[in-house]
Amino acid sequence: MKARNPTSNWIWRKHVTRMKLRQHLLSSDHFKNFHKEHDEVIELCKTITFQSDSPEQEASLRARHLQRLALHRILACYTEGWEIVTLIPLLEDLIDKYEIRQATLEKYEDYPDITPLIIDDWLYQYEECVQVIGFCVLLHRTDLLERFVKLIDRAGYARCDTLYEDLLTKLLPDRHDIDQWLHDVYSPLVQSIYADSKEKASDFLSMYCNQWYSEFEQAPWHDSHLQGENGNYVGYWAIEAGAIAYLYGIDDSKIDDRVYPKDLVAYARSQAPTP
Repeated sequence: MKARNPTSNWIWRKHVTRMKLRQHLLSSDHFKNFHKEHDEVIELCKTITFQSDSPEQEASLRARHLQRLALHRILACYTEGWEIVTLIPLLEDLIDKYEIRQATLEKYEDYPDITPLIIDDWLYQYEECVQVIGFCVLLHRTDLLERFVKLIDRAGYARCDTLYEDLLTKLLPDRHDIDQWLHDVYSPLVQSIYADSKEKASDFLSMYCNQWYSEFEQAPWHDSHLQGENGNYVGYWAIEAGAIAYLYGIDDSKIDDRVYPKDLVAYARSQAPTP
């Protein structure tokens, strides 16, 4: 018997009757279209060759495409309303895909410490990085967190950014205390960690969520919901904000911004106390 793929349609069919959209920018029909097209692309990638100048470049392009699909899948499934535990195998698959991306990129560029995400130059890639870290934190997968962070650290990004380090320091050993960060948009989130009162911490967290979407106007995914039911929208989520609230015990009870992942934070808190 052929083994079931954790990202295949059987999970979608199993949980479809229990799902309630966590964002309502598009209908459930959009996500049905997304899952159908996702599976079709996965099958297509088994037979097509990406246009490239070498086998090494082709492997790198293929790996990046599959990694993006895996990221979009976990975001879409959370937005669609999947039960939190069903996201765990999707996260496992996503980390696998980042490792494959790094390995193929290393071979193509002939550079062993190359990173799959350029987090200092590209704001949307930094956001992708802290989103993935946030998923690892909130789903209590420190093992996956270690694997993902290794890919970023080896490119020299350790000791470069306060938020990056503060997302890791409670869960991973030998992290760094540093008072600088790469992108100004994250200032309120950093300030929520170091606020001198619980009220100020909550206010900074709320401020961060309120301005989050508008700050990513140049991101490839911005305004994707305007493309309609057959577009590329998978949800807009400040997963890293939820991870900070969980890790540092910040009161998020008054945050009602649609980008804040309350269900993920509630799950994290239900599984283990604040580190």
